[in-house]
Amino acid sequence: MLNLKIFTFNPFAENTYLLYNDVGEAFIIDPGCSNPEECNTLSKFITEKKLKPVRLLLTHAHLDHILGNDFVHKKYGLAPWMHSKDLNLLHALEYSATFYGLDGAAPSPEPEGFLDDIAIVKLGDTELKIIFAPGHSPGSICFYSPAEKKLWGGDVLFRESIGRTDLPGGDFDTLAKSIRTGLFTLPDEVTVYSGHGLPTTIGHEKKHNPFVGQVAERF
Repeated sequence: MLNLKIFTFNPFAENTYLLYNDVGEAFIIDPGCSNPEECNTLSKFITEKKLKPVRLLLTHAHLDHILGNDFVHKKYGLAPWMHSKDLNLLHALEYSATFYGLDGAAPSPEPEGFLDDIAIVKLGDTELKIIFAPGHSPGSICFYSPAEKKLWGGDVLFRESIGRTDLPGGDFDTLAKSIRTGLFTLPDEVTVYSGHGLPTTIGHEKKHNPFVGQVAERF
């Protein structure tokens, strides 16, 4: 069984996820902690729960999802696992931060590895399937637990919305295809934990999402 803690960090209100099992092993997904207070919030919870972070996972490498990479690397010795098609975004962290007025952001460590050809990552006995879902960024991926019926999808799919496609490497048609062929084939009861905002379900989005759901097909 997976336990879940959600943190909302940085000026973009990004959701950072901490997954941990009953023996204290933990995955950190998309660390958006952008200042000492937010970093302390994350580390304090990990300490209080006596957790051992064992892997840092990225759904994609846009600025708001990787601001805490340096902190996690220094604190826990973890470098990110990600898709290689987002490597340029990872390298652009300092430039992107300055562009958005976040001067002084620390560069991310280089990836520990790439998830391009890896189908599953395991946290103890729990399997997370990797779903390649480009469109919001070239290397966007989702992490899906069939046993838990939960999906951590970054900025691919939101509650009644989708990730923006006007940033470099974004493409609406590609994103729509990723959602319809990669996510909407999952069971309706699967809970989707997005990079921003509240959770939703696959079934709700299939019916009500104005961009890719059944309501969109009427127009």
